[in-house]
Amino acid sequence: MKLATLRNGTRDGELVIVSRDLTKAVRAADTVAGLGTLQQLLDDWDTYVLPAERVSAEINDATANGGEARLPLFDFEPPHSMAPVPRAYQWADGSAYINHVELARRARGAEMPASFHTDPLMYQGCSDVFIGAMEPVPVADEAWGIDLEGELAVILSDTPMGVTPADALDHVRLITLVNDISLRNLIPGELAKGFGFFHGKPASSFAPVAVTPDELGPAWREGKVHLPMLASINGKLIGRPNAGIDMTFSFADLIAHATKTRRLGGGTSVGSGTVSNKLDGGPGKPVDEGGAGYTCLAEVRVVETLLAGAPKTPFLRFGDRMKLEMRDATGASIYGAIDQVIVRPEGAG
Repeated sequence: MKLATLRNGTRDGELVIVSRDLTKAVRAADTVAGLGTLQQLLDDWDTYVLPAERVSAEINDATANGGEARLPLFDFEPPHSMAPVPRAYQWADGSAYINHVELARRARGAEMPASFHTDPLMYQGCSDVFIGAMEPVPVADEAWGIDLEGELAVILSDTPMGVTPADALDHVRLITLVNDISLRNLIPGELAKGFGFFHGKPASSFAPVAVTPDELGPAWREGKVHLPMLASINGKLIGRPNAGIDMTFSFADLIAHATKTRRLGGGTSVGSGTVSNKLDGGPGKPVDEGGAGYTCLAEVRVVETLLAGAPKTPFLRFGDRMKLEMRDATGASIYGAIDQVIVRPEGAG
């Protein structure tokens, strides 16, 4: 089942059930009695999921097999989408790809503690307002070091405190893509205070569509998504790392880590951290050299520094477009694309 949230003038939008090929949708409220938002579905999954799945099956039959469309279908247009859960009770972002952790820390001259290979990193990010997949990303100053970060996230049902990795995946309801915007030049000063991220991690952006794990078929296994993450800047592909490779901590591990001292409310999103591959035993090669490339510019710049003594690729500037997408084995987009432009905030000079 594929789900999205469309703008309707309210904070939480309206839930729509989307066809597998992302071309058609139907409003949940028109087909599942009492269901208006994705948060409602997550809060009362057992009540609503079967009726919603029946609607999903009928949509897919009509769009893929030429079945009779008895539903009030309309064209699905990603620009009208909000984040699937436009505001969430919690956004807990991990850093499961140790290659990225090593490179990001090297970029700011920090050592890599041995414990990072056994104990996941995680921070609580901004979740009161998420950015839609095709909304502009406002940043006040280019000097802050604007960077994209291509990630996956799972959206959970109510999850008890102390859940084990063996049981954690039972609470995964949906999977989607995230652009976890980072302001690289603000982060070192914040971390030096010893109290974590705040200004360096503004609102994140989510793909137009979130999908149930079964939509991924065999690509979803062992708590990982075994497909490439495609990252582009201004139309140029900079990365295609496989999200199932070099993921030191699976989503099962990350969820268990997050519940060590607390339970997680339905709608909590847990992020994977930046998808990053080594592959060649080193920091990874650029796409144009036959490598998997990168899904953030911090990695690009560290590798340039290692090879040439200094970075040559700038961070993002106003007007730059960044795109993240994941495609299935047939080449079809799974979640739709995050496709955004960096802009000055309204009213800024």
